[in-house]
Amino acid sequence: MFKRTILIELTHWFKKKNRKPLILRGARQVGKTTAISIFADNFKQYIYLNLERSEDLRLFEQDYNIHELVEAIFFLKGKQRQQTHSLLFIDEIQNSPKAVAMLRYFHEEVKDLYVIAAGSLLESILNRHISFPVGRVEYLRMHPLSFEEFLQAIGESQAAEMLERIPLPAFAHDKLLKLFHRYTLIGGMPEIVQLYAESQDLIQLKPVYDSLITAYMDDVEKYSSRDSQIPIIRHVIQSAFHEAGNRIKMAGFGQSNYSSKDITEAIQLLEKALLLQRIYPTTATQLPLTPNLKKSPKLQILDTGLVNYFSGLQTEIFGTKDLNSIYGGRIIEHLVGQELLASQHSTLFNPHFWVRENKQSNAEVDFVLQHGNKIIPIEVKSGATGRLRSLHQFISQADHHYAVRLYAGKLKVETATTITGKEYRLLNLPYFLAGKMTMYLDWFVES
Repeated sequence: MFKRTILIELTHWFKKKNRKPLILRGARQVGKTTAISIFADNFKQYIYLNLERSEDLRLFEQDYNIHELVEAIFFLKGKQRQQTHSLLFIDEIQNSPKAVAMLRYFHEEVKDLYVIAAGSLLESILNRHISFPVGRVEYLRMHPLSFEEFLQAIGESQAAEMLERIPLPAFAHDKLLKLFHRYTLIGGMPEIVQLYAESQDLIQLKPVYDSLITAYMDDVEKYSSRDSQIPIIRHVIQSAFHEAGNRIKMAGFGQSNYSSKDITEAIQLLEKALLLQRIYPTTATQLPLTPNLKKSPKLQILDTGLVNYFSGLQTEIFGTKDLNSIYGGRIIEHLVGQELLASQHSTLFNPHFWVRENKQSNAEVDFVLQHGNKIIPIEVKSGATGRLRSLHQFISQADHHYAVRLYAGKLKVETATTITGKEYRLLNLPYFLAGKMTMYLDWFVES
């Protein structure tokens, strides 16, 4: 049971005066239940309900009012009702629309009880006649382990502490780069990481990868609203591992004959299950940062380690000195996307990339992030700064002069010049620091 950064966000929620019941979002097997079990150490009482158990589910099917429900929960679990520091965790809440509807009454009438719920496919599985308690709950999102969490899990706490030092000491670079390559290979699924931490044996991980992927495939029937959709969802899951990091089109996705409508519906369901995400481009160089939903998105999968395993890329990562050389740079770009997502626990955070598409020439910058009143371009690329043509085109149109390049080299800041002669400041950042991007942008822009 290794600690996760979500515990910091949970502590902030715990200390709020105007706290509301919390819904913890996240794909299956990312460690939500374990994280709450660790967080429960802050409370005098901890009550765990799993609505996949009929005994726990029946509590919400009896048409109790909220006070009767609370009394029944404490009675069933053999607990004395206390007025302070009691945590109620309702796991797999998607199995009971009535339980979801009840969250509003916990907020309105039982404010002394700390309530956290977790579940997958909440929007899709719930009966549409049951209203979601909008405005009476708050949300956090949980991801697979980030690089920093991975280091803590495998006992490299000193290396993890180095990630907090800004700027990074030069002497820490080589070791962190090597560890990051190992993280790239393994990924951040908790069960995988725990087994690796215990055994240090990559061979033992194979059956766990298989079981995770099989479990997601077996969940297909839960995602589907009709039987005819099941084979389409299976096809999308299988094809998604090979398309990770690519710009995709809905029609013919994964070399299929399925229609654009069929693929779009399947992808939307898998997005609600938080197994994948479409990252859309923007053409903006100034605020507002608005995505263009008419242009082809890139496909982001839950975990790069699963992508590497399913696509047979693990052997290529062994011994590499630069992840940009693997799979045309798609794996490191995908992992940077994963790290950017893992650095934010808000359910509203979405990274974007930048495009300029015209008949004369196309340009694409891997990521753009809003920082204050600026849109900062981020390229994941090795090589000389003079080859950053798309970055130059962005900077030439931007109302500022800041850019970031993620690569295998050491941290440095330099002055560069675009093809059109505009001078700008370039932060060259080792790609293992992608998860610390917000902190480094503060350091880079403000200093």
